[in-house]
Amino acid sequence: MKKRCLSIGLTLLLVACGSSDDAAAPAVDAAVQAGVDAEAMPVMGPERHILAFGDSLFAGYGVAPEDSYPAKLQRALRAQGVNAQVANAGVSGDTTQAGLQRFPFVLDSQPQAPDLVIVELGGNDLLRGLSPEQTRANLQQILGLLEERGIPVLLMGMRAPPNMGEDYQRAFDRLYGDLAKAHGAALVPFFLEAVYDRPELIQSDRIHPTSEGIAELVADTADEVVAALPKAN
Repeated sequence: MKKRCLSIGLTLLLVACGSSDDAAAPAVDAAVQAGVDAEAMPVMGPERHILAFGDSLFAGYGVAPEDSYPAKLQRALRAQGVNAQVANAGVSGDTTQAGLQRFPFVLDSQPQAPDLVIVELGGNDLLRGLSPEQTRANLQQILGLLEERGIPVLLMGMRAPPNMGEDYQRAFDRLYGDLAKAHGAALVPFFLEAVYDRPELIQSDRIHPTSEGIAELVADTADEVVAALPKAN
């Protein structure tokens, strides 16, 4: 039953976003597409430590560990010459509440303070019908903790399906932009933009991107990650 609900949930999310007349998604980074060994790529400057904190979309549900978003992102950044080390702190099934509960421990357990934290949560709140107010409050606490510590943030947004009601949809869809503005965080308005309307890039559960889909997500968001990284000292 849980898997069926999740499947229905993502379908609703896809419908919520509608079709796009924008130009086609950018070509997938060649290094990510080919699976080039990140360690073999020439990089410059000091190591840049990035913490990827989220749910199954970061954990790499249904794909090999080396095909998860954080792993592919690391390869893409290193292909651009960025000496990136991306830690995968994604846990499948996490709501924003579950993420908030484990976030301080995860942050404190890092070998050193991250140069950037990517926060990707909220999809499971939608699937469970949690209120936008709860989602906002939980994310606000996560972003507030990072703001207190002076750690830059890139927030990955999600969108609500219209069948949850106009008021719910409006409240949910605006919370990511509001929080990013309030806490000075960088924002990707909709993390799944590059794949939501391309079923060939979604696994059979109709929720999670395939390895190829994850590569598209990386290609679509890598520039935002680079832009969110503070200048190296």
